[in-house]
Amino acid sequence: MNSALLVNIFRFILLLAFQIIIFNNMNFLGYISPFPYMLFIILYPVNGNKSGLVVASFFLGLIMDMFSNSGGIHATACLVLAYFRPFIFKFAFGLSYEYQTIKLNDILTPERFSFILLSVVIHHFTLFLLEAFQFSFIFDILIRTLLSTVFTIIICIIIIYLIKPNKR
Repeated sequence: MNSALLVNIFRFILLLAFQIIIFNNMNFLGYISPFPYMLFIILYPVNGNKSGLVVASFFLGLIMDMFSNSGGIHATACLVLAYFRPFIFKFAFGLSYEYQTIKLNDILTPERFSFILLSVVIHHFTLFLLEAFQFSFIFDILIRTLLSTVFTIIICIIIIYLIKPNKR
């Protein structure tokens, strides 16, 4: 096994464990629910196996659904994010994505921030839309998406800086 695969497996398990043990028990004011487990999909290598990402995203969401009793909404939101990830890369990074020279766990730049922001918004909007499953709750869906996105991005940035490799 190569080191990139081991890092991805470790990241998958660790983020899932943190989400299940710590973040699943957080719900502020009924509107703010952090979901940093999706950082696995965000930090997946750009030149990594695309079908491997889709399969891993499905299992990531499925395991979240099993622990949250949510009936498949996490799996769907993770699959939607994994599907749109190349388009978000192309939008956020432009030509750099074409040459696959992107490292997401480096210093936060506006391009990296916009990529993380769009990814979190797509995931959260899909998740909360499927949870409510009615367009009559669109205002509630948008408020929950906005507030949870802000909180999740803060947590994701903290996690990225904690796991960032040191340059010596």
